[in-house]
Amino acid sequence: MTEEHDDARSAPRGTFAIAPRGAFSLEASIRFLEGFPPVTYEAPAARTLDFAFALEESWLTVGVSLEQMGAEQAGARRPGADVSGEVRGRVFAERALKRSELSAVRAQVERILSLDIDGTGFAGPGGVGDRDPVIGAAQRRHPGLRPVCFWSWYEAAAWAIISQRVRRTQAAVVKQRLADELGTPVLVNGVARQAFPAPAALARLEWMPGLTVAKVERLRALADAARRNDFDSASLRALPRDEALRSLETLAGVGPFSAELILLRGAGDPDWAPLNETHLRLAVADAYELDAPPSDEQLAEISAAWAPFRTWATLLLRTQHEDDLADSDAAR
Repeated sequence: MTEEHDDARSAPRGTFAIAPRGAFSLEASIRFLEGFPPVTYEAPAARTLDFAFALEESWLTVGVSLEQMGAEQAGARRPGADVSGEVRGRVFAERALKRSELSAVRAQVERILSLDIDGTGFAGPGGVGDRDPVIGAAQRRHPGLRPVCFWSWYEAAAWAIISQRVRRTQAAVVKQRLADELGTPVLVNGVARQAFPAPAALARLEWMPGLTVAKVERLRALADAARRNDFDSASLRALPRDEALRSLETLAGVGPFSAELILLRGAGDPDWAPLNETHLRLAVADAYELDAPPSDEQLAEISAAWAPFRTWATLLLRTQHEDDLADSDAAR
C-alpha cells in the first residue's frame, strides 16, 4: 500500500511546454542557480531543473521538472548559437490539479526563468548586445543566460528579510532550515524537493536559530500579507515602477534596497538597473574600465543603452564580475 502511495505521489500531475522567444539556455540557468546562495540548488542532472515552490495566490506547494529539447542545448556552449529549444515541464503535487492550477504553474515557471519576456531584442541582431559592445561580450561569455528569479515575490521578500546584516552564506543556511522545518516536500522524479514554507506555515514561526526576534516578527507579518494576497507578481509588474516600489516598502523591514530586490528578482521586472545595488556599480566599473564606481547619473546614462532589458544586462555584468573575482582568487 505504501509503495502504491509513493508511486502515486511520484507520478506527474500534468505537463506543459514553453517556446522561448529569443535566445535561452536552461543549462545556463542551472549553472547560475548552482552558484546562487539563496537557492542552494543541486542539479540532479546537467540538463534537468527540478524544484518545488508555493504557487502564488493559492500557495499550494507543487514541484516541477524541466528539460530543454533539441540540439540547441548543446549549442549553448558556442558563442552566438541559437539556444532557444522548447522547454518542457512536468508538474508534481500531492493531489490532482485543476486546469487553472496547471496554467498558474506554467505562468510562474515562465516568470521564474524570464521566459514570459520576448528576448529577441536582447541578444538578437540589432539588440542590446549590438548597441553596447560590453553587453555583447558578456552575452557571448554567458550565451542564453536570462535572469533566474526567486520562486515567488514572497520568497524574495523573505530572503530580503533573512539576509539583512548577515552574510549571504549564513542567510542561505537559515532559509534552508526554514524550508526543512516548515516547508512541504514534493516528490519530483522520485526525489523529495523541499519547498520554502507557504505563508500559512511561515505565519506559525516562533523562533529559529540565526533569526533575531525582529526578523521573526517581520517574517510573520510578510506571511500574513501573502495569505491576504496583498501582492502578486503580475500586479507588481503592472504598476508604475515607483508605485510598486513604494507599495513594497510598506512591508515590515523592507526598505529601498529590499523593495528593488523583490520587484526585480521576485516579480521579474525586466528593465531596471538597481540604484541601491553596490555590487552592480563595482561590476559596471570593472566592465566599462571606469576609475571608480559610477554615480547615479553615470549609471543611468550607461544603463539607458540596455533598455528595455536593464535587469537582464545587470545580471550578466554581475555574473561576469563574480566569475572574474572567483578566477582571481583561484589563481592566487
